Amino acid sequence: MLDMIAALARERAQAWDGAIIEVNGEADHVHFLVDLPPHHAVSEFVNALKTNTSRLLRRDFRADLDRFYRSPVLWSRSYCVISVGGAPLDVLKAYIQQQDAPI
Repeated sequence: MLDMIAALARERAQAWDGAIIEVNGEADHVHFLVDLPPHHAVSEFVNALKTNTSRLLRRDFRADLDRFYRSPVLWSRSYCVISVGGAPLDVLKAYIQQQDAPI
C-alpha cells in the first residue's frame, strides 16, 4: 500500500507542478517531503491527495482495510505541515527514510 500511496502522491504532485521528494510511512501515518509552487494552497493539495489515495486504496485493498476500518474512511481529517525553508534537504530526506516502514 505504501508503494501505491507514493506513486499516487507523485502523480498528484506533478499535476500540481510540484514534486514528492521523499515518502515513507509507519502503520498509522505517512511522511511526505513535498515541493509545491507557492501559488498552491497546501491544504488543498493535502485534501486532493487524501481523497484520491483513499478512494483508490479502498478499491484495491478492500479486504485488507476492512480488517481495520469499520467505515469507508482511510485518512483522519487532520494532517501536519511543517515549513522547512532553511533545513538541508539531505537532513529531511534522512529523517523520512529512518521512519519504520509497516510490515
